[in-house]
Amino acid sequence: MGEYFSYGRQTAHYFDRPHEGVPREPVAGPAAWRGPDLSASSGWRHRLSDAEVDELLAATAHATGTGRALRDLSPADFPLPTLRDRVSDWRRELEDGRGFAVVSGLPLDRLSPEEVERLFWCLGLHMGNPGAQNTFGDTLGHVVDTGEDAANPFVRLYRTASDIAYHCDAADVVALLCLQPARQGGASRIVSSVAVFDELMRRRPGLCDRLFEPFRLDVRDENDQGLRFIEIPPCRFASGRLRTFYHSDYFRSVVRHADVPPFSDDERELMDLYEGIANDPAFYLDMDLARGDIQWVSNHVILHARTSYEDFDDSARKRHLLRLWLSI
Repeated sequence: MGEYFSYGRQTAHYFDRPHEGVPREPVAGPAAWRGPDLSASSGWRHRLSDAEVDELLAATAHATGTGRALRDLSPADFPLPTLRDRVSDWRRELEDGRGFAVVSGLPLDRLSPEEVERLFWCLGLHMGNPGAQNTFGDTLGHVVDTGEDAANPFVRLYRTASDIAYHCDAADVVALLCLQPARQGGASRIVSSVAVFDELMRRRPGLCDRLFEPFRLDVRDENDQGLRFIEIPPCRFASGRLRTFYHSDYFRSVVRHADVPPFSDDERELMDLYEGIANDPAFYLDMDLARGDIQWVSNHVILHARTSYEDFDDSARKRHLLRLWLSI
């Protein structure tokens, strides 16, 4: 049986980042990429071969044959004799490389919806420990427009068709499996938080220190337990590695609470410039996930966002992604 982190335990694990001091020069390294340099390349995408597809189908059949529920499965229940090394390569890319990877060609049309969930879940087990994505304990998320009001601060925007500003999730890795793309829009936008920091240092080095001091993060507690905000420093730096947690909407909306003071001029300038760099086409990479694509993203070195989208009129063709949060 696998080990599944609660929302609180996973968040604590993710935020437990080593810190030695504020860097005084650009961090650089393989995670400091820029979008235009990668857009014409396919080095970040792995298309499954016929043999790899067959191995995934066999592993799914084996996991199904155990009769166990998803949360009772272990990596041993999903044997990957050759793909195991490839999965290790993807994990190293997330931890030590550019911070993201895309796997294409999952055989969704040869599996039932339940088998697709089992394949995605078990592949995630080989990458890390799944954890809860909300305070209700959901571990396998469905990203679909439920028609909820995007203006409601207690509605998670992934349940709408709205655009989503740059953020990181409270887990080492977020994985998305595309079951059905939108009719129009819904691009996944990612940017290197290392490249954004390095550019901020070049333009306004005097603002960088503030990123290593706590910001208030609006909790927007879906369980309504009364917790209004937590304090978390966006950046930590140790052993030459910059690890960043940034959440534009939740950092900014915290001032809605009566006991939270307004931002200082420097804080507003910092957020505006940081997000301005991240939203510059010279830095970000947009990708349209196709049916059968898995996107793996490190929440330590990547900020991710989403453009708004329009769905098909046919409800069976609504944009639909599966999501995992993983601790490594």
